[in-house]
Amino acid sequence: MKIDSHQHFWAINDTDYVWMGEAHTAIKRDFLPTDLRPLLDAAGLDGCVAVQARQMIGETEWLLALAEKHDWIRGVVGWLPLLENAGEPWLEKFASHPKLAGVRHVVHDEPDDDFILRDDFNAGIRRLASHGLVYDILIFAKHLPQTVTFVDRHPNQPFVVDHIAKPCIRKDVFDEAWAAGIRQLAKRENVSCKVSGMVTEVRDGEWDTELLRPYFETVLEAFGAQRIMFGSDWPVCLLRAPYCDWVRTAEELVSPLSPEEQAAFWGGNAGRVYGSTTFESKP
Repeated sequence: MKIDSHQHFWAINDTDYVWMGEAHTAIKRDFLPTDLRPLLDAAGLDGCVAVQARQMIGETEWLLALAEKHDWIRGVVGWLPLLENAGEPWLEKFASHPKLAGVRHVVHDEPDDDFILRDDFNAGIRRLASHGLVYDILIFAKHLPQTVTFVDRHPNQPFVVDHIAKPCIRKDVFDEAWAAGIRQLAKRENVSCKVSGMVTEVRDGEWDTELLRPYFETVLEAFGAQRIMFGSDWPVCLLRAPYCDWVRTAEELVSPLSPEEQAAFWGGNAGRVYGSTTFESKP
């Protein structure tokens, strides 16, 4: 079983994707299951996890509807209003859906760098474990100190860090502050990490595998092979690389690992962390 643990779908409109600016022209169009499936097939991947791109209940409903229609969409990380009444009654309504694997909030776009420590937000997080849901952490590297404090408040809650916490990747300048923060966060055994979104954090005009390797090796050393998972961040990755190029890069990065470790990276860890029977191999 090989799973892309992080990708998005959207049917573009003028109001729901306000985060798209001039720099996102290349991806400002529809990206739907019919666009992704051929890419998965070409890469030898069996399925994916669809992750929210809009902070609205309608997004979660739409992604779950797509997952019901396409069995290879093995799970959904949606959005629910965790700030409101600790997420209820929305958690009660959606958590029973077999394809809802987790929830996410776009923390790194909040103007308050301490948003993740808000009492009302944490009240919602405290409800997730009882509903069997993972929380995906979307932050910039600068938010790692607050995130360590946040995770320590919820020792029994499974977390997944998206996009290795978005370091600033530059040629000849390694992001040491990010490395220190990600190593500290990785000491928490309830936290896993998606090896995704790396190419769009490169600040140089060009990138290659060797530029990304120190960041991958840092994450591998910190989390171990049993707490990292492949993700593409498609279609956002298209801003810097075709889908197949990122898959080949990930294959090269994990090539020194044992077959068992590679199997964990490519799907086993996603299935275990998100804990859904929909991740089981199909006949």
